[in-house]
Amino acid sequence: MARRLAALTAAGLLALCLPAHAQTPPLPDHPALLRAINSIRLQGCGAGPARAPALREDPALTRAAMMISGGAKLEDALQAAGYRRMRAVKITVGGITGPAALTPRVLTTSCATVMAPNLVDAGFHQRGNQTWVVLAEPFVAPQASDGQQIEARILTLVNAARAQPRRCGDEAFPAVPPLRRHPRLSEVAAGHAADMARHNYFSHTARDGSTVDVRATRAGYRWRSIGENIAAGQMTADLAVQGWLNSPGHCASIMAPSFQETGAAFEVNPRSRSGVYWVQVFGAAR
Repeated sequence: MARRLAALTAAGLLALCLPAHAQTPPLPDHPALLRAINSIRLQGCGAGPARAPALREDPALTRAAMMISGGAKLEDALQAAGYRRMRAVKITVGGITGPAALTPRVLTTSCATVMAPNLVDAGFHQRGNQTWVVLAEPFVAPQASDGQQIEARILTLVNAARAQPRRCGDEAFPAVPPLRRHPRLSEVAAGHAADMARHNYFSHTARDGSTVDVRATRAGYRWRSIGENIAAGQMTADLAVQGWLNSPGHCASIMAPSFQETGAAFEVNPRSRSGVYWVQVFGAAR
């Protein structure tokens, strides 16, 4: 799943921004294969981190591995198995049977993949002397019931960034005063996040042609500066804000001294391309 960011300027100012498994018939688990690959993650494999958390076998990924063994593409197999993921990879080993197929010596070229710590689910299929393995990072979206806490977390992270000098690309910014939450800016952010999630698009321009300045005005926010950061695909507030800070334009929006108020929101739609959509609106009232 692609993780995306976009930032917008307005009024001439910087203004920027559980896996759903289908019902499947019971499948045999593969304890020996799971133990073999987890032994690699426990001891290291000569690439990536020295250790990684143990994987768990997921029936949907095992079903996907079975379909891949029959010629299906990874994306098609995951979709058919009902596994919504952030990232997924496949490994194919030929000429060896049983757990001996999953050893550091055999998986030399796949060591970095096996050791990726964000991969937590695994699926296996063996036929003859062929082994197919699918590893994945599941889609675990934030909960709507945690919306207020998540918005507060975004505000905390953004204000922590503003509290110290920062370089955004080639531009240096001094520390600036913290932003304060404004409920109408939160309303604007929530409306645009919901629209993007519901209609499966990613843009500062809404389907009705409006941009953040128009949406803020409609909400009754009388602004002298206005801006917006958006992101899609990140599963946590921390990842969304870090992505913005790593992007010069978004970072510049966060550090802009002209902004005094903000509101943030997210919306989840597991059936959409990105799954989760984030919006932060910045403003200064007249």
